[in-house]
Amino acid sequence: MGEQPIFSTRAHVFQIDPNTKKNWVPTSKHAVTVSYFYDSTRNVYRIISLDGSKAIINSTITPNMTFTKTSQKFGQWADSRANTVYGLGFSSEYHLSKFAEKFQEFKDAARLAKEKSQEKMELTSTPSQESAGRDIQSPLTPESINGTDDERVMAEVTQNSEPRAEPTQNALPFTHSLTISKHWEAELATLKGNNAKLTAALLESTANVKQWKQQLAAYQEEAERLHKRVTELECVSSQANEVHTHKTELNQTIQELESTLKKKEEEVEIRNKDLEDQLSDLEQRLEKSQNEQETFRNNLKTLLEILDGKIFELTELRDNLAKLTECS
Repeated sequence: MGEQPIFSTRAHVFQIDPNTKKNWVPTSKHAVTVSYFYDSTRNVYRIISLDGSKAIINSTITPNMTFTKTSQKFGQWADSRANTVYGLGFSSEYHLSKFAEKFQEFKDAARLAKEKSQEKMELTSTPSQESAGRDIQSPLTPESINGTDDERVMAEVTQNSEPRAEPTQNALPFTHSLTISKHWEAELATLKGNNAKLTAALLESTANVKQWKQQLAAYQEEAERLHKRVTELECVSSQANEVHTHKTELNQTIQELESTLKKKEEEVEIRNKDLEDQLSDLEQRLEKSQNEQETFRNNLKTLLEILDGKIFELTELRDNLAKLTECS
């Protein structure tokens, strides 16, 4: 066969729920072998995992794929061809890091193979006509001789326009007020963006809590099954010592799993509390900023009214001076 395994590890396999696109659905009741395969015939890399005779993972690695570590022992990647997202839960951080390194290595190899294939296709294709269009010169147009329409219009405006009066000093506070208003609007938009990010992080953390609860239920079911199995072995088997040792090891494994899950739940609760505190602080800052902006708008409105009054007074003064000049 042209396809051979090049790296293997063991992990719990999950797939994203196709309905909610949020929750993880376990596809294996226990840890299974997950292997990288290389197909020398097609020059492709694949991730394959079997649960008995059923293929629960059959994913071809492409240069566009990305393996993401979502926790110390959990990672995921999206497969657009299979229209799903795969998740793997490892027994240690080392196994997760090793799998991620191999994923990046084989992803780069797939990218190089794709580039070499494209280079071969370009070499076999017919060369383009390079000499075509070398002697073609840009045609003369009326715009290149007389100038464009915008240039002629600007020249006419420059010749026919009268000199404008410079803005008075009374307009400076209005310009400064507009600048401050834009600054507060930008800060308000930034605060809203941070608020949205924290809300998304809180929702993601809540989804992780649901995922850990599902895993805890699966581990509890597995523990109950193991307890039943141990009881059956104690009743049937004559080797009581071996059964007792096996039972002790299973109980230790179960205790370790329960301890690990409790620690994870505590970490998730602490993280949720921190995110809630940050979200509350951001909401307070947002409310404060909105109040300050409302106060600034009121002050700006008052200032504009004063400016309108001053402008009206200056207009009357100018009219009076004009009348006095005519009378004299």
